[in-house]
Amino acid sequence: MNKRQRSITDRTSREAAAISSSHHPSSSHYSSDCGSTEKEEGMFTRSLCLSYGSISVMGRRRNMKDAVSLAKVDSYQFFAVYDGHGGSSVSNACRDRLHHLLEQEVEQWKLGGKGAVDWEKVMAACFTKMDEEVGGESGSTPADDDTNTNWGNTVGSSAVVVMVGQNEVVVANSGNSRAVLCRDGVATPLSRDHKPDLPDERKRVEAAGGRVVNWNGYRVLGVLATSRSIGDHYLKPYVISEPEVTISERTECCDFLVIASDGLWDVVTNECACQVVRRCLDAQTKRQLSEGMSGSSSAPANAAALLAQLALARGSKDNITIIVAELG
Repeated sequence: MNKRQRSITDRTSREAAAISSSHHPSSSHYSSDCGSTEKEEGMFTRSLCLSYGSISVMGRRRNMKDAVSLAKVDSYQFFAVYDGHGGSSVSNACRDRLHHLLEQEVEQWKLGGKGAVDWEKVMAACFTKMDEEVGGESGSTPADDDTNTNWGNTVGSSAVVVMVGQNEVVVANSGNSRAVLCRDGVATPLSRDHKPDLPDERKRVEAAGGRVVNWNGYRVLGVLATSRSIGDHYLKPYVISEPEVTISERTECCDFLVIASDGLWDVVTNECACQVVRRCLDAQTKRQLSEGMSGSSSAPANAAALLAQLALARGSKDNITIIVAELG
């Protein structure tokens, strides 16, 4: 780390330490050794991830609309952040159901004898089914039904899903949450925010008959600040649930993942987030070595908490949900 990078990291740590004690995390979690490293025929099989931690902070909002999901799907470790808007019903439904739908899609693909999983098709089918379950465009709930089963009419959620395998990292994103990979110390976004003013997103919205209006930021029909989401039936077909999918090779150079809602990314850059996490992980490693410690590590959870504090210190006005997953 050069002097400039060290200065930036020192400054962010001081900012985080200055945060008001009135902001408390609504939930946090950490786990270690999610997957095993085994020796097979003289070869070492990489574990899914060494450890991970997550945190959700209500922040300056009056209620919590974010949701987080951590699960095992097939031979992959599943991570997801859901950022709700208009209410928490869709984000909570995604938290409870989307990983099960994904598991079903993967199983059906394999039973169909189609060979290697086509993640774009599988993720698209999964997100479509989730959208249908919450009363999306193809859902069975009528648009004029005022029962509480029709939350997807005026409520929605962004969704960023990450599947960590032994040799690849698969990301599916619909909305403005984000997944960032630190590889050899360099921050690499694995998803892009679906902002309505992106040239291709604006073109798609307008081709469907909608408009992108600059009303306190660019919004679809002047209402929604993301051009993709699950739910939001009243804005279809302009707002779609279809995710963009990226597949990245997982190598020894992959350090860790930061997966978070825009409550973090609105005020903290990819590079800054990775520097803060790197420092937390390095500090934990040094402490374990000096004290002769071994076993589980809470460093990813501590890093997630520090990032949340930093976002609050920098004036984030939204809920903040962060997952940090150590890869190597």
